[in-house]
Amino acid sequence: MSAVSPAELEARLRLHCLPELGPRRFRRLLQAFASASSALSAPASAWRALGLPAICAESRRSADVRERAAHALQWLEQPNQHALMWDDASYPALLAELSDAPPLLFVAGDPGLLERPQLAMVGSRRASRPGMDTAAAFARSLAGGGFTITSGLALGIDGAAHQGALDAAGSTVAVLGTGLLRLYPQRHVGLASRIVDGGGALVSELPLDSPPHASNFPRRNRIISGLSLGVLVVEASPSSGSLITARLAAEQGREVYAIPGSIHHPGARGCHQLIREGATLVESVEDILQALRGWQQQVPSTATKPANNHPLLRQLHASPLSSEGLAQACGLALSETLVALTELELQGLVVCEAGRWVPRMA
Repeated sequence: MSAVSPAELEARLRLHCLPELGPRRFRRLLQAFASASSALSAPASAWRALGLPAICAESRRSADVRERAAHALQWLEQPNQHALMWDDASYPALLAELSDAPPLLFVAGDPGLLERPQLAMVGSRRASRPGMDTAAAFARSLAGGGFTITSGLALGIDGAAHQGALDAAGSTVAVLGTGLLRLYPQRHVGLASRIVDGGGALVSELPLDSPPHASNFPRRNRIISGLSLGVLVVEASPSSGSLITARLAAEQGREVYAIPGSIHHPGARGCHQLIREGATLVESVEDILQALRGWQQQVPSTATKPANNHPLLRQLHASPLSSEGLAQACGLALSETLVALTELELQGLVVCEAGRWVPRMA
């Protein structure tokens, strides 16, 4: 819950329901009237003098606005459900630096995660299977290295990143482009529950009942990058919304990382474009850990314990093999083998040389 008084919280929730009142206008109101309660009771002429739309002044006292605020208050009475105000001490410091920082964040789960070192991972909704495997593997390693993995709960790369962090028993934050009571996409409702149950958090600046709308997602992207130390783009076309997130990150002074791919794969072109524009080319998780050295949280050694006794590694010590040969020798599906090899490569235990995998000597 917020640290403001119950009356002030209710007033802010009412203001928050006004769609024409964006972050900058919301802050202007609070600065002009010192509190949301005073702003609500001020005459319409005072609102117009601040350059605010007349419809805001007219609808602020409507029954619908009161009802939606009351509904939000009921939601906040439930365990593990919170509202963070931009002037709260608990509001995430990195996000507060933005000139258009959300005046209010709804959080389901652990709000303390928003102050921990975060790395955003984003990419295409229509990602390839290898791209999703790479996202999951990087998320597992980075979460194991102490970073909270932040993404947007979308299909494709976002979902793989969240799941990878959960697989490593790490923490993950999902920033939504809808209200927390209108989870989108429906296919990720179960994933959202696992995030909260696993100690993570769902975050939205939108009123709880806000449906999906195209204009909400670019706004959501600035929060993903604003919460994070850096943004890793795994796979994206040049028109992907992930590039918006990456460019917002650069404008916010965050690090931008991109994983290159085949020149023949359309999903690699957005990453290549970012690299041409100055993003850091990433080939292994160590490229990110080196750049952000010192920011990681301390985690139990079991979370990052190298897989020295992995069956694939034992097989490679016997003889170098191609991916297909290794899958056959170990009796595994090729897809399962590729995921495991990606994990081992990220841990610095194997390397592919001339089409064959070999153990990496310390």
